[in-house]
Amino acid sequence: MPTKIAVYPGSFDPITYGHLDIIDRALRIFDQVIVAVARNSAKSALFTTDERVDMIQRVLADNVRARVDTFDGLLIDYVLSQKATVIIRGLRAISDFEYEFQIAQMNRSISQDVETLFMMTSVPYGYLSSSIVKEVSSLNGPIDGLVPPLVRQALRDKFAGPDR
Repeated sequence: MPTKIAVYPGSFDPITYGHLDIIDRALRIFDQVIVAVARNSAKSALFTTDERVDMIQRVLADNVRARVDTFDGLLIDYVLSQKATVIIRGLRAISDFEYEFQIAQMNRSISQDVETLFMMTSVPYGYLSSSIVKEVSSLNGPIDGLVPPLVRQALRDKFAGPDR
């Protein structure tokens, strides 16, 4: 039986418990989930690509069915190169859907061999985003329960200045 491979792309700057929830749930459906960190994202990243990959690898170290990789260029090209057939996208709110729908339609127009699977976030993570985590952390606010401890420490280290 062929291996069912899905790609979960994103900037993961940083990875949150919301992302990890999607990964865990996707692994109930697929044999392997590739967490694909975008290298040349239009977003301005706090963490370098290498730092993001390292954090994700450490957080997922006990899960042999989750693999971390990087990509640049068209996502659909990367997905096809990995012999994957599904792109996983997490949705928090209806506002996420419009953008994700457009991207899914574009990917589908390029290759009909790849499907996009939208997964709703679990209720506790419906409001959670990497941007919110970074903002709260930058203001020295509590982020326990939002990110794994090693990510929390990495954020503290990034935002630690001479006056903190």
